[in-house]
Formats: sequence, structure tokens, C-alpha cells
Amino acid sequence: MSELIVIGYDNPFQAEEVRLKLLKMQRDYLIDLEDAVVAVRDADGKVKLNQVYKLTQAGAIAGGFWGALIGLLFLNPLLGAAVGAGAGAISGALTDVGINDDFMKNLAETFKPGTSALFVLVRKVTPDKVLDELRGTGGKIIQTSLSHEDEAKLQAALNTAERPAT
Repeated sequence: MSELIVIGYDNPFQAEEVRLKLLKMQRDYLIDLEDAVVAVRDADGKVKLNQVYKLTQAGAIAGGFWGALIGLLFLNPLLGAAVGAGAGAISGALTDVGINDDFMKNLAETFKPGTSALFVLVRKVTPDKVLDELRGTGGKIIQTSLSHEDEAKLQAALNTAERPAT
């Protein structure tokens, strides 16, 4: 079962910095992310969601490939690729994977302008190593499905000053 964690930050850039750390940890197999989205509320109060996965583009590419393949069978690969790419893009745009977009937008609208939040859906984690990497990154836990004990450990790691380099 996945765990939801929402962390708020006082500036519009810090959530993206922490997400990049998480993505690096995922490449190192320390964490398995199902979704990681940054919500930024700009100075005008508008909310923008920065998704990791661009489903419209992925759908267009996959649809174009399959459309060209099917079009090749019917001796018109260009038409097949165009129709397939269009259908794939529409399918990707209508697909919502991971954290519900409406939930993220509604929660982000309650933030002060000029702030950001990191929405993370975690499948698996190596807690001690991930907490070490997140130490001192700041932020305040807004919402989570973690146990009270795990939530307290995470908040303590976020608040703790970074260790000096050895």
C-alpha cells in the first residue's frame, strides 16, 4: 500500500529541489515513488501543478507508434501514425495516475501566495537512508497517511540542520 505525504514550503522553489533529491534516491533504489508532484501557488494566487509524468506526450508517442504499425498493414502508415498519435494524446490527457489532481489543487489553494508543496506517493522506502538525505531540507508536513511515529521522524529530519561534510 502506498503512503501519501504532503510537505509545504515557504518559497516556490524548495519543493522542486526536494523532489529532485527524491528522484535521485529513486535511481539509487532507496525509494520507490508512485507519484511526485510539486504544486506552486504564485504571487497572483494561481496554482500550477508540475507533474513528473507527462501522460499526454507519452500517449501521443505510443499512439503514433501503434497507429503507424496498423497503418502499415493497411498501406497508409502516415495517416495511421497521425490518427494514433491524436488518439494517444487524448487518452494520455484523460488519464490520471497517482495523486488526484483535484485534491492537490484544492489543498494548494489554501496556501499563501509564493509558496509550494510537494505531494509524494511512496510505494517502498529505505527509511534511515532517505531520512538522512532529507535532513535539513525544511518544510512542514501538511498531510500524511504515515503513522504518528513515522510522521514525527520525518518532520524531525526535515527540521534538523544538515550534518557537516566529513
